[in-house]
Amino acid sequence: MTKTATVRARIQPKLKKQAEAVFHRLGLSATQAITLFYKQVQLREGLPFEIAVPTPSTRRTLEATDAGHGLIVCEDADELFEKLDI
Repeated sequence: MTKTATVRARIQPKLKKQAEAVFHRLGLSATQAITLFYKQVQLREGLPFEIAVPTPSTRRTLEATDAGHGLIVCEDADELFEKLDI
């Protein structure tokens, strides 16, 4: 089957670069990755991953951490485990 359809999208350059680095590590081109995505949408008749609206509690937590509030910073794994009491 010949490939003659074109998909065009504008995305943030940083996102494109980071995603294409992952594709490279997987041995895929951007075209192959997009084709895989479309194929999975076709097979599943929907998105190949769950999409959910965050609950109010989750949204508040995400906003707080994005703002740097309520974070617990650890120097290493040992300190993390100590703070978690494990």
